[in-house]
Amino acid sequence: MMWRCRRWTGPQEEKQLEASVDAIISRVADLKSSLAAFILKLENEFERMNWPSVLDNFALVSGQLNTLNKLLKNDKTPLLRNQVIIPLLLSPDRDDELMKLTEGRVPVFSHEVVPDHLRTKPDPEVEEQEKQLSTEAARLAPDVAQKHIQALNKMCGNLLDKLNNAREERESESGALRQNKQTFNPADTNALLAAIGFGKGLSKPIRPPQGGPVSSGQSVPVPGLQGGPSMAQVSIQSGTNPQGMQGQVPPQQGQPGKMPSTIKTNIKSASMHPYQR
Repeated sequence: MMWRCRRWTGPQEEKQLEASVDAIISRVADLKSSLAAFILKLENEFERMNWPSVLDNFALVSGQLNTLNKLLKNDKTPLLRNQVIIPLLLSPDRDDELMKLTEGRVPVFSHEVVPDHLRTKPDPEVEEQEKQLSTEAARLAPDVAQKHIQALNKMCGNLLDKLNNAREERESESGALRQNKQTFNPADTNALLAAIGFGKGLSKPIRPPQGGPVSSGQSVPVPGLQGGPSMAQVSIQSGTNPQGMQGQVPPQQGQPGKMPSTIKTNIKSASMHPYQR
């Protein structure tokens, strides 16, 4: 090993310290595995996770943290702050045993990583900020500090009240909308059922006139609206077209192989408007 722990105790205390360290390592390993499994679920199974399962994972982690704190506060556990760890050898070479102990996080034990891993105090910048905050807090009078505390508590209480009221209003509005909002129109539903079941409101299909082909000179009425007169009639003539008729289509000359047109259309004005009833 490239470091050792100096113990100013006897053999019995050393065994107790080793047993306590082993128990702490075991509890930390369980906590680490639980956190790793929870993070894995959050990253890969977040679509299938529900809130109760998240609460179960939080409860498991919280219970393991409480167990670790109880172990550290136990009377049989020696104070680890009284133990001093001294590095014996620093090397820039790769150490496989160190890699195994740290699970690949620390490949070498050099002068670059020792200050970070064996530090028992925060960084100098953090210590300076803590000193400044402590100095400013010491300058305040007790009554002034109490006023600041009360003002902060009042502000936090007002904020919590507003958040709770907004949540209650949102829940009440959403509940009222779910109860009163209709997702369909009853009139449209009844009309659709009547049309499907009884054919109500559907127009009758237009059928061609029965009785064979149309004879020469017979008028074929063009269907219009129900209850109204026809707007036009088509008259079919045979032979040559009579003279003096409106709408006559003269035969085209100079085009052999084509029959002259014998269909003319007589437009008759209706006595009343088709849309009037």
